[in-house]
Amino acid sequence: MAKIYYVGDWAVLTGPVFAETPFHYSAKGLDIFNYGKWLKEALEKNGEHEVNSVSAWDFYNKLGPGDYERILEEYDIIVYSDVDSKLFQLAPSFFDRQKFGSEVLTFPDRIRLTVEAAHNGTHFMFLGGWYSFNGELGKGGWGRTRLREILPVQCLDIEDLIESTEGFKFKLTEAGRSAFQDIDLSDCPPIMGYNQTRIIKEGKVLMKFEETNDPALITRRVGNGNVLAYTSDPAPHWACNFVYWEQYGAFWKRCVSLVLE
Repeated sequence: MAKIYYVGDWAVLTGPVFAETPFHYSAKGLDIFNYGKWLKEALEKNGEHEVNSVSAWDFYNKLGPGDYERILEEYDIIVYSDVDSKLFQLAPSFFDRQKFGSEVLTFPDRIRLTVEAAHNGTHFMFLGGWYSFNGELGKGGWGRTRLREILPVQCLDIEDLIESTEGFKFKLTEAGRSAFQDIDLSDCPPIMGYNQTRIIKEGKVLMKFEETNDPALITRRVGNGNVLAYTSDPAPHWACNFVYWEQYGAFWKRCVSLVLE
């Protein structure tokens, strides 16, 4: 059983605007969702894994001194989905004017801690979304940080959202056919969008999108840790069909197994 810390895929509604991180907002509709419930439930089914699902704003606001270091030590896998780089690079106290001039405001660098943890054996899964990779209007910003040192792909320097109302299908590579030989992808429903990225020599591409040949699922060894990137979202809207696929749970449990290998 893996102990998994899953950050992101929550939204708070303020009128017709969804707030998914402390820094960015998107007009999407009038419903409220815990978007992370599908992935959490899939991984925890039958007691196979334990998932602590945390909103982006709690990750940003509620971790005190030493808490992130403790999480990196205690959990086997850290998952980030729709988590923009500002949540790593900034701290709430930078915006607390009562503290200005009373002390020097610096904090441990969560990007550095993440990179070091990967080398030391913590495993990571970086999942797609409007605030992942480079993201909508560059809001994700992962490639502009040292996260690029451990990602299995290269982020674009421009907005990277590729979307279609007709959707995209998975295509396994030779390495992917071996990794997913027990999962039939032929009846997988279309994926409604993804973050476009570039393949790098350090990454092992397991899946591509059939229509564009862009990478969909990629792994990489970093020091003693494994890192997996899935360039689409595990939750709606890109996964509005995917989450109801009969083998959705099996797919994600296989991804976890790949990371733990």
